[in-house]
Amino acid sequence: MLKVALTGGIATGKSYVLNRFRHLGVPCLDADELAHGVEAAGTEATAAIAARFGAEVLTADGSVDRAKLGPIVFADPAARRELEAIVHPAVYRAIAAGIRAFELTGTHRFAIVDVPLLFETGAEQRFDRVIVTACSADLQIARLKARGLSEDAARQRLAAQWPTEQKIAGADFVVHTDGTFDDTSRQVAGIASQLQT
Repeated sequence: MLKVALTGGIATGKSYVLNRFRHLGVPCLDADELAHGVEAAGTEATAAIAARFGAEVLTADGSVDRAKLGPIVFADPAARRELEAIVHPAVYRAIAAGIRAFELTGTHRFAIVDVPLLFETGAEQRFDRVIVTACSADLQIARLKARGLSEDAARQRLAAQWPTEQKIAGADFVVHTDGTFDDTSRQVAGIASQLQT
C-alpha cells in the first residue's frame, strides 16, 4: 500500500482536500488530530510539554492549551523546535500504527496522511508520494483572518513554514485551491485515479 503525504502551508485547503479523499473512500489520517491525542491529559508528551513550557500551558483538565502554547512557539523558533521534538515522535508512532491497520485490511491501494510540516521536519522520506495543496499567500492570510487571527499572527504562522513554491518543488502532485470547491474536488479525483493504478 502506498503511503501518501498530504501537505501544504497553513490555510491552503488541506482539510478540504483530505475530506474529499475520505469521501472517495480513501483511508486517511490527520497528523494534527493525532497530535491532539498526544497532547491529551496524562500523556508522556503532555508531561514533557508542561515541564518545558510550564503548567500554565495546560487546561483545567490537564491537556495542552494550544491557544496559550501557540503564541509562545510561533514567536520563538527554538521553542517551536523543542515542542516538535516532544510531539512529533509520538505522532509518527501513531501514524505508523494507523497505516499498519489500513494495510491489514488489504483492501486499499493507498492511504493519505495529512502532515502539515512534512518538509519542515524532513519527514517526506517516510512516504511514497507527496501531494501539496497550494494557493496564494494573500488567500492564506485572508483565510487565517477569517478564522480570527490578526494579520500579524497570520504572517507569523506563514513565516514559520516553508514557502509554497518550495513545497511544490518536492511534490508528486499539486492541488491548487485558489479556485472553486468543484475545481479542487476535480483535482483530488484525478489524483486518486492516478494513485489507484
